[in-house]
Amino acid sequence: MKDKTYDLIVIGAGSGGLGAALGMLQLGMDVLLIDRNAKSIGGECLNTGCVPSKALIHLSKQIHQAKLSETLGMDISGKPDINKIKAYIQRKQDAINEHENIDYLKEKGLDIALGEASFSSKNSIKLNNQIFKGRNIVIATGSSPKVIDIPGNHDIPIFSNESIFEIDFIPNNFVFIGAGPVSIELGQAFLRLGSKVHIIDRGERILKKENAKISNILKDRLEEEGIQFSFNAEVSGVEGKSAILKKSNGKNETIPVDAIFMGLGRVLNFDSLALEKGGIKTEKGKIVLNAKLQTTNKQVFVSGDAANNLKFSHAAEMHNMLLINNFISPIKKNLDFKHFPWVTFTDPEIATFGLNENQLKKQNIKYLRLESNFREDDRAITDDYEYGYLMVFIERKWFNLGNAKVLGGSMIAPNAGEITQELLLANIAGIKLNTFMNKIYPYPTAANIHKTLFRKKLVEQLKPWMKTIIKKWYRLKM
Repeated sequence: MKDKTYDLIVIGAGSGGLGAALGMLQLGMDVLLIDRNAKSIGGECLNTGCVPSKALIHLSKQIHQAKLSETLGMDISGKPDINKIKAYIQRKQDAINEHENIDYLKEKGLDIALGEASFSSKNSIKLNNQIFKGRNIVIATGSSPKVIDIPGNHDIPIFSNESIFEIDFIPNNFVFIGAGPVSIELGQAFLRLGSKVHIIDRGERILKKENAKISNILKDRLEEEGIQFSFNAEVSGVEGKSAILKKSNGKNETIPVDAIFMGLGRVLNFDSLALEKGGIKTEKGKIVLNAKLQTTNKQVFVSGDAANNLKFSHAAEMHNMLLINNFISPIKKNLDFKHFPWVTFTDPEIATFGLNENQLKKQNIKYLRLESNFREDDRAITDDYEYGYLMVFIERKWFNLGNAKVLGGSMIAPNAGEITQELLLANIAGIKLNTFMNKIYPYPTAANIHKTLFRKKLVEQLKPWMKTIIKKWYRLKM
């Protein structure tokens, strides 16, 4: 292996690295995939992120729904067994690990090397005293959770997403620092397992990347379930079984705590790569990239969290589609987030896609904002989510609004991530509102809310003189 020049060397076997390596391998390229150890293969998503968290959320939802059946006369008793919960999560990870492990990847044709990699030149990597050369190199080393020091009693266990799935008890009082997606998702899950959950954030609301109207609906739902929130505050210390909250108004508050979770964002993982030997520049702790995810060394690219734009597993998929196109096609593409979607997997879910209102204004795009609650939606009524809300941005058309395209939007509802896939496709493919009008939705399906919203706006756009012409034409025919 050491005298071979690979078509591609990939450093990191998480979502970013696996996608790039397997994609190029399927095109017939010679690919070397490097990771620190065998357990790291699959990356954060499989081992400490998306997979275990969604399995936990699934179980907590089952418990919650079982408790709701008490209103129908059922008698529910008992407490969740954390060991059985962990065993379930491990089984789901093992199932996915069947196609994300060394033996499987080698069978596919990948060369794999384990150890601490670093650049030795612009086109070579040093690993275990060997030198590997590549025509191109992809850095996909991911990120790690940010953890801060909290003064006080260190007998209180402190978790991040890297350690939370090793927890062996359900805390009575669980304090979550940060009100981003990870804290909100896991906070609700542990609430449903039996914890009293308190979420602390320096800001003024949850999910600051979401539209405030949408995120506030979720906050109200979470408060109804029992989560407590403290905004404009931070945990300044721990004394015994109490956390001290320092508030922006200068006042302090003491709350009970048995465990702390830190959901404070991510830090990048490339300190050990000796980037300077590879001719790769950094600024303020970030790799300098162009719109093609190319570093200052034109042979080296970045995928996944290490690119430091949107830290989602499916962002890595988008990165890899771009990279592979640019590796093999004479027509090069730039990274473009105008259709990018994400979902916060709480109950209810928040799904967001495309351009938001601030981006539309910044880009001077003429648009209309359409909004709809779900209070008169039949499926929402039968399934008890009349609180749901849909916000969609469409092109502004002075004539024939039916030719308008979908620019972006957000929804809060159960399974919003699935329901909005139709809108996301419309956004990507340029499908016009008239197409929705021509579609017959089986009754009562949740996605009919899209057609209802667009039809309402199209009817509102009919001017009195238009209605007069329509009426005269109708009567003339008779």
